Amino acid sequence: MKTTITLMGKTYQFKSLKEIMAKANEEKSGDQLAGIHAQDAQERIAARHVLSELTLADIRNNPLLPPEEDEVSRVIEEGVNEKIYASIRNWTVAELREYLLSPNVTNNEITHIRRGLTSEMIAAVTKIMTNLDLIQAASKITVETRCNATIGQKGRLAGRAQPNHPNDNLQGIKAAIFEALSYGVGDAVIGINPVVDTADSVKAILNMTKELIEKWNIPTQNCVLAHVTTQMRAIKQGGAADLLFQSLAGTELGNKAFGISVELLDEANELILKEGTAAGPNVWYFETGQGSELSADAHHGIDQLTLEARCYGLAKRYKPFIVNTVVGFIGPEYLYNSKQVIRAGLEDHFMGKLHGLPMGVDVCYTNHMKADQNDMENLAVLLAAAGVNFVIGVAMADDCMLNYQSLSFHDIATLRELLHMRPAPEFERWLEKMGIMENGKLTSIAGDPTLFL
Repeated sequence: MKTTITLMGKTYQFKSLKEIMAKANEEKSGDQLAGIHAQDAQERIAARHVLSELTLADIRNNPLLPPEEDEVSRVIEEGVNEKIYASIRNWTVAELREYLLSPNVTNNEITHIRRGLTSEMIAAVTKIMTNLDLIQAASKITVETRCNATIGQKGRLAGRAQPNHPNDNLQGIKAAIFEALSYGVGDAVIGINPVVDTADSVKAILNMTKELIEKWNIPTQNCVLAHVTTQMRAIKQGGAADLLFQSLAGTELGNKAFGISVELLDEANELILKEGTAAGPNVWYFETGQGSELSADAHHGIDQLTLEARCYGLAKRYKPFIVNTVVGFIGPEYLYNSKQVIRAGLEDHFMGKLHGLPMGVDVCYTNHMKADQNDMENLAVLLAAAGVNFVIGVAMADDCMLNYQSLSFHDIATLRELLHMRPAPEFERWLEKMGIMENGKLTSIAGDPTLFL
């Protein structure tokens, strides 16, 4: 494996694939905090040049975190189709990029070759792509999934309604749900982040949302984003859950910090398939975000983009209905400003799609980050152009419980109008039945939550 390059009279010697991967990454404050970043633009270019000439076999044969040391690595390795890998193992990372961007390569071809890729290979090609490359390649990839409704079709943009409330007041949650529905948002999921992580509270929210969905015959799915063990207890006690949720990290140690393991996820998967209330077959909701492993001191010296890709390698095991990165939620320690958030959002979406995941993005930022709402709207347009499966909406773009900024319900409606996109098919038919949408456009009564009173 060649690890040395001379550019403009200066020789760059990299000690390992781990160092090459880290220094080839776009500038990220999280990598700087971990002390693994490129020292300047010249070193970053040198690392990318070396990375682009490595073969996919070089990457697989030099594991950043060996399978015998980490269960996420084992899951990724077990998921590789060896026959397909053998047919592409001698491709360079640059050749993989050219293949993905070729106008003659369609979703069918990408769907085939991705089965022979590891998460580290996907991370590697992401590092040598521009923002426009990431948008173009991702826009080719279609990933459809079904829970109670089907999302991911070409030309469709779904939305998660996130009706959080600062004290889990059921009437307050319900009011926000009605506002979301009135703007045509909620086809991806009606998903609530609870303040109180107890089985009783989660059960109450699950049953309230399920009753609301059944009363209005809404073709969607519910979820309460508590810890997976709390959701499991709530389900066993009679909670009506369509989707099971959990945040993921890209290392075994990172997942231990989240209180989970592959064994626990396997157990939870068995439970939701047996006792969940959705038609399925896709009944999981995963969230990720660059930097979580560094927060838990569980990064093993690996850069945050590569660790994010490994999250998707783990998520793929459970055939989820939806996955999203909470791209700007963790804070400026990991993504310092809007430029880094926009780049990470495009990276995460592309990597998730190349893994074969139904990828969404929480287009968001925290109030102590150098970003604003205009930056998020820019990212939302780029992601919609890239074919993102869904985005998240909160009332007035301000989550009063989690204390961060996302998109509003009417922002999602605007994205659909701007880019001639529509909600999920079953949900659109329901919106038409309710008089909220007609011929792909919102009607004059849209945005009025009193429709549901």
